[in-house]
Amino acid sequence: MAVTLIICSLTIIGIIASLIFKPNIVIKGKSFGMHWIIALLGAILLVVTNNLPFDEALLGLTKDNSVNPLKLLVIFFGMTVLSVFLDEMNLFEYLASFAVKHAKSTQKSLFFMLYVMVSVLTVFTSNDVVILTFTPFIIHFAKKVNINPIPFLISEFVAANTLSMTLIIGNPTNIYLASSASVDFLEYLKIMILPSIASSVGAYFILRTTFRKHLRSPLYVIEDDVKLGDKFLLVVGIVHLVGAILTLSICSYINIEMWQACVFFVCSLFAITFVYLIVKKGDKKIFLRIAKRLPFDLVPFVISMFIIVLALGRCGFTKIIADLFSTGDSIYVFGLASFLLANVFNNIPMSVLFSEIVASSTLTSLNATGALYASIIGSNIGAYLTPVGALAGIMWLSILKRNKINISFKRFMKFGALIAIPTVLIALISLHLTIFFI
Repeated sequence: MAVTLIICSLTIIGIIASLIFKPNIVIKGKSFGMHWIIALLGAILLVVTNNLPFDEALLGLTKDNSVNPLKLLVIFFGMTVLSVFLDEMNLFEYLASFAVKHAKSTQKSLFFMLYVMVSVLTVFTSNDVVILTFTPFIIHFAKKVNINPIPFLISEFVAANTLSMTLIIGNPTNIYLASSASVDFLEYLKIMILPSIASSVGAYFILRTTFRKHLRSPLYVIEDDVKLGDKFLLVVGIVHLVGAILTLSICSYINIEMWQACVFFVCSLFAITFVYLIVKKGDKKIFLRIAKRLPFDLVPFVISMFIIVLALGRCGFTKIIADLFSTGDSIYVFGLASFLLANVFNNIPMSVLFSEIVASSTLTSLNATGALYASIIGSNIGAYLTPVGALAGIMWLSILKRNKINISFKRFMKFGALIAIPTVLIALISLHLTIFFI
């Protein structure tokens, strides 16, 4: 156990250090994320030193079950492709521009409209895509009308990482944790709808109170003429996104796995788009642009962290933690622990670890359910306690830095603690009410 724990601990410390001090490394003009490189090296070291035999690692990665990391990555990438396609049609920027046009010349109304829009889009698409799309728009608009962008940027980030827990597809952590317990789409929604709405409303009022002085200033709207992309492809993209969500909601009833549904809709979208572009002699580079925007570094990161968790389970560490967490109120123990630990070694590896901890616990069925959903809440809301909480936070800060907007680690934590702590408590209390009383 000692050697396994040393390797895993050093790997996690390395990941944290890289996210804080050196997120990327440039090799021959190409930028690579240090977090996944360190995770991959740690996983390889575990296998090479036989702390996790190669055949066990391979079996864990290829086993035909609900927590197969390859299947979960297919689901995430499938939904991301559908979201990015719609962004290529300028849908998100158009909607953001629409919100600005109807802001009634007050920062408060713009703040509200953007918060609602980001929240709704996050539910049905992907929090990462929404963050990467709306952040440049907010920066551009704030500079144009000479207002402080910080309240709107923080609001966007909070909204995207709160409502992302509404549907199982909203965040890779949701997919992993829910799949580990064989939770289907509708069952997940039934439990998470109240915590999601309650925490989102609570977060909004906390944000409004926090930035009330900034939002008193008037807003002099300068409208941007944002045009939608090809109307036919836009409709095709929306139909495929809606179709994918509806199909995912009934997968367990029609005996189709969620990853298979995602593959079908992505292939269908690309086939229709390709034929249409050939007929219309349109720009076929859209496929390349979509591919360039996909977070491929998530693949080695998730697989490597999965291997690390397998090694921790093999040496008995997971069972020790599971027994420790099996005492006390499961919702608050797992919820607060996942919330904090997401900021120790990122929410994705935390979710992989917690799926095993919940599975290894001696909790009753009802308490185990509470622990599972509480961990999902912690993985989402924990993303805005510190920049380490989620990879989206690192990407978000890098966009701000490129645009000369400086939010230091300390300042991020100040906003994070002020907003995330009461929000996670609201979510956990709502979850408690949902599971034990409703």
